[in-house]
Amino acid sequence: MEFTIRYATVRDAALIADLSRQTFYDTFAPYNLKSDMDKFLSVQFTRGRLMLEVGARGNIFLLVYHGQEVAGYVKLREDRQPKALGNIPALEIARLYAATNYIGKGAGKLMMQTSIDIAGEKGKKAVWLGVWEKNLRAIGFYQQWGFVKFGEQDFLLGNDLQCDWLMKKEL
Repeated sequence: MEFTIRYATVRDAALIADLSRQTFYDTFAPYNLKSDMDKFLSVQFTRGRLMLEVGARGNIFLLVYHGQEVAGYVKLREDRQPKALGNIPALEIARLYAATNYIGKGAGKLMMQTSIDIAGEKGKKAVWLGVWEKNLRAIGFYQQWGFVKFGEQDFLLGNDLQCDWLMKKEL
């Protein structure tokens, strides 16, 4: 499959918010309680809150397309970094979400490579991310790209306190 990628603008906020919620639900609903998913989507991961992220200072969004169809998106952040990473200049891959029908087809590879390229252009020495410890498919994908675990952090999904692995790739 052939994919294209472009920087998102504030005009893409609703599209990104809807894609965020759908891909999150598709990926994690089978492994979590409905009540936790409902609370997360209605309180922490609302459409309005997600729309405000697009265009916010420190955030970079990229959209991936297969023809005219949106295949996924990535959110990059420069404004926060876990203490366990130290003081190296790094870019966070805050979200890298592919639509269900594009998982394993190359959209994720394009998003990852573009994210690494942007980090290099910005003079960063590493990229890092958080991933749910039970999301083995994603962990495997990141390991293929050379990411290694360097710590853990809590992630609250509704009322369920979960553990995310912190992973980094030095550039």
